[in-house]
Amino acid sequence: MGWLDAASGYQVRIGDGGRVQCRNAKGRVLSSVPPALKEDPQVVRLRQLTEWLDRHEAACRARVDEWMVRSLPVPTALVVQVWADPAWAAALRDLVVAAGPGEVGFLRDADASRGLGVVTLDGDTVRLRPESVRVPHPVLLDDLDELREFGAELGVEQQVRQLFRQTFGKPAELPAGQTSVADFRGGRFEQLNHAFSRCRTLGYPVRGGDAVHTAHENGVAVEARFWLGGDHPEGETWTGDLRWALADGTALHLADVGPVAWSEGMRMASSIHAGRVVAEDEAVA
Repeated sequence: MGWLDAASGYQVRIGDGGRVQCRNAKGRVLSSVPPALKEDPQVVRLRQLTEWLDRHEAACRARVDEWMVRSLPVPTALVVQVWADPAWAAALRDLVVAAGPGEVGFLRDADASRGLGVVTLDGDTVRLRPESVRVPHPVLLDDLDELREFGAELGVEQQVRQLFRQTFGKPAELPAGQTSVADFRGGRFEQLNHAFSRCRTLGYPVRGGDAVHTAHENGVAVEARFWLGGDHPEGETWTGDLRWALADGTALHLADVGPVAWSEGMRMASSIHAGRVVAEDEAVA
């Protein structure tokens, strides 16, 4: 953006990286805004603008992440409309989109007259004009390994983790009637508070001693619940089993858990479990 006049002959603007820059009357850009200008109206307005832009960028990424985790169909007209906003375009660019059977590729452009610009696995740039596109959860992508390899060759940089999101494939055979997974049981935390803190850092809510993540499978909300403990917050705790349930609390047999809910639940439990206290013999192993 251009320079704006501030007090005492200084000028200010938002520079690269979203930081307020200042230059003196001689035109030299300063390393920081002088203390005397901290409360200058122009500086205050620019600082508020940068804070709003940060919130807007985060909101765009969160919404696109929701589209991806839920594999929602997104109207092409909406993608085209928001593409003009750099924050939206940055969140959407390079994501793998599916426009129909066999029409999968990296989103590179969206234009009202030409449609969506997509780079296919063959390396061709094609223009697609579907009514809607999906941003599939990576566990639903049949060619995930190929897409990861080709994405690395293209140098794609996804702001929303899709290609390199940690995924867990559901086993083909599971014991009949089994309702929980014990893979992450027994992770020790010195305090229950430490486990809760890790959940907050990772963005998982805690309810009734369980870390909870709500996934959506074919439009149905499914909760993954990972037991952390229900004793004194400052007491020692060990993680328990991972379970899945419908929003009304109905427990699901593992065989009835869909691939997205399975992967997201396992991802949550794995991420929390990774913050446990690791014993010396375990670390060596």
